[in-house]
Amino acid sequence: MNHYEIIEDALMHIEENLEQPLSLDSVAASANLSKYYFHRLFSAMIGCSLNDYLLARRLNASLDFIQNQKDSLTEIAYRLNFGTQSSFNRAFKRQYQIAPGALRTGSRRISATPVPTVVKRAVKNINGDVVANFSLIELEHTKLSGIAFEVDLITDAYKAEIRSYAKKLLSHLDESVSGPCYVVYSNCQPDSTRFKVLFGIPSAIKIDEPYYFTVDLPPLFCAKFTYSGDLLDIGDVLKSDYARFLKISKQETEDSTIELVQVFDDVHHLESDYQIYAPIKKLPIDSDF
Repeated sequence: MNHYEIIEDALMHIEENLEQPLSLDSVAASANLSKYYFHRLFSAMIGCSLNDYLLARRLNASLDFIQNQKDSLTEIAYRLNFGTQSSFNRAFKRQYQIAPGALRTGSRRISATPVPTVVKRAVKNINGDVVANFSLIELEHTKLSGIAFEVDLITDAYKAEIRSYAKKLLSHLDESVSGPCYVVYSNCQPDSTRFKVLFGIPSAIKIDEPYYFTVDLPPLFCAKFTYSGDLLDIGDVLKSDYARFLKISKQETEDSTIELVQVFDDVHHLESDYQIYAPIKKLPIDSDF
């Protein structure tokens, strides 16, 4: 069994036993791992500690009890191992910005979230720390032709917008066009939630429409990660992986307008594994790259 299957099984074990007094020892034992290795693996794969995850899932489970059942808040607190109603109330309000009593009596509803998907990627052990597998690489200068647009990550519509533009580009490519597809994310300005996005391929595309561009992707020294799944659905995991990488590797982010480069091996198969390149500073120790 591989590492993400171990964590998937652990998440199901947790979900089925939220009303039990779960602990690191008990969950690690269910996975047949030492608690020390399990905790490092869990944190690396999920992006938070086991205790934080247990709290979030118990609060998530409480939504159904509050909104659809008649148990008192005290009964719910004890049922989900919060100890006291006051500790349950505080945790619930921190998570959802509303008191559980107000949720029960008000018109607002909060939908429960499903068990999170475990993002598939390789991991490695560095001095006892489990991190997403990475390599340091020089991304070469590449001329890209494709579709460029802007999205605002603060809106709920940005994922649909990105997918819409991607389909627009692919609609202009026939099967004779092969090779990789690049998705380049650039920050419009410091501390902005708006990003420029380019879907492009390293081949000439001549389409007479205003949102098609040819751009030069400059050489970049990067940390390279490999993932399976949709980049738009792994944002929090990627943030966690990148933060752990910086901490453990002692690398530093590069002051670049380019935030990320996503590369698929085949422009016609955007559901396949892909590489993420995150620009970092080239330190003296990296001079061989």
